[in-house]
Amino acid sequence: MYVEQLYTNCLAEAAYYIESNGEAAIIDPLRETQPYIEMAQKRGAVIKYVFETHFHADFVSGHIDLAKLTGAKIIYGPNAKAGYEITNAADNEEFALGAVKIKVLHTPGHTPESSCYLLLDENGKESAIFTGDTLFVGDVGRPDLTVKGSNLTLEELAGMLYYSIDRLKQLPDDLTIYPAHGAGSSCGKNIGKETWSTIGQQKATNYAMLQPTKEAFITAVTDGISAPPAYFFHDAMVNMNGYEAVDAVVARGNTALSVDAVELLINEGVTVLDTRTVLEFEKGFIPNALNIGLDGQYAIWVGTILKPETPLVLVADNGKEKEAVLRLARVGYENVKGYLKGGIAAWIAAGKEVDIVNSVSAEEFALHYTESKVLDVRRPGEQETTGVVPDATLICLETLENNLAQLDKSAHYYVHCAGGYRSVIAASLLKRHGFDNLTNIYGGMGAIKTTGIPLVQPEVAV
Repeated sequence: MYVEQLYTNCLAEAAYYIESNGEAAIIDPLRETQPYIEMAQKRGAVIKYVFETHFHADFVSGHIDLAKLTGAKIIYGPNAKAGYEITNAADNEEFALGAVKIKVLHTPGHTPESSCYLLLDENGKESAIFTGDTLFVGDVGRPDLTVKGSNLTLEELAGMLYYSIDRLKQLPDDLTIYPAHGAGSSCGKNIGKETWSTIGQQKATNYAMLQPTKEAFITAVTDGISAPPAYFFHDAMVNMNGYEAVDAVVARGNTALSVDAVELLINEGVTVLDTRTVLEFEKGFIPNALNIGLDGQYAIWVGTILKPETPLVLVADNGKEKEAVLRLARVGYENVKGYLKGGIAAWIAAGKEVDIVNSVSAEEFALHYTESKVLDVRRPGEQETTGVVPDATLICLETLENNLAQLDKSAHYYVHCAGGYRSVIAASLLKRHGFDNLTNIYGGMGAIKTTGIPLVQPEVAV
């Protein structure tokens, strides 16, 4: 028996490869299929099953393409209704994979069809459980992702989740847990940094598993849930209804465009998405471009800030264009018109206008922070943990565009996040809305903490 976790930091997502005696199963694959096919070929195995723990909301799964290319069966748990051929497993049904078995445990709550997959080794012993978005390290799945056609309430789903978590508590304490997500995912509110754990460790430390009653559990898991990114519901429906083959999507978006063609698209209202690093972007970029760098949680932030149907033209470093298109396709963003051929250098060489972002070190900021306004775009939990700069305006990046009325266009703002990635996203977003008097702080709060500025606890955060 062979098990490998395939973790993708950009989406904080874990897919799994399981193999026994030349037969393989994939659990919750990303949209691109080649990594799984190549792994099976390299190991001399045939992919027999693709198991889906639920209809994912935060990424488009590769299950449909993978099944078409390999002949594998797509397995969902009970209650799953899809617009393509699937096998609906019954609760406790077992699927043979070589000399091992995979047992389906229906664990509704995150979604009605959510299921976990219990791996039984060659001797029938419980070896590991793949918990999808039901149970994470330090958290459980959010119970507020009802899709079109569902009349279940937040409290009803949370109640289902209580019984599902109670069912998992009955499993052996030493059983390995393999969840679908790690820290940074919006599928939970308090996911730990580790990407695996055990039932016993979670029973001892996971706040949700420590709740003594159903009522306490519902309160604990529903309190403080931020609104899910809008693209979640789009992706859930795509996963439910089906999609265009990813190779076709990437080929269409990976189209080189001349400076004139990009300028024409901009005049037609197409959004420029600049995928370069903060340090490269701030030196010069196409006016009104939005910076979301490939070196961070690129796809998640695109999905949080932009609508799935938004027409896009990309600016990327040479050789990174296809990656930028593919990572958008992973979250169902397919309206990419192409990329600027030659990148920003071609734009500048053509004599076109560029904009910049001004940045300063945290040390320089400390000398002048009382002279200007400060905008902190971190999440409330981050602000509470470290404290905030006195009198700072607190608007997390997720809600910034909906709260611009709180800001003064005539004022100068120092903008910061935790480390510098989100603050430049925020600065580029603000510039698109006419806020020009901005200064980014290198290193964010991580650097600010070292300057001696007297941080205070936040009062109200948006």
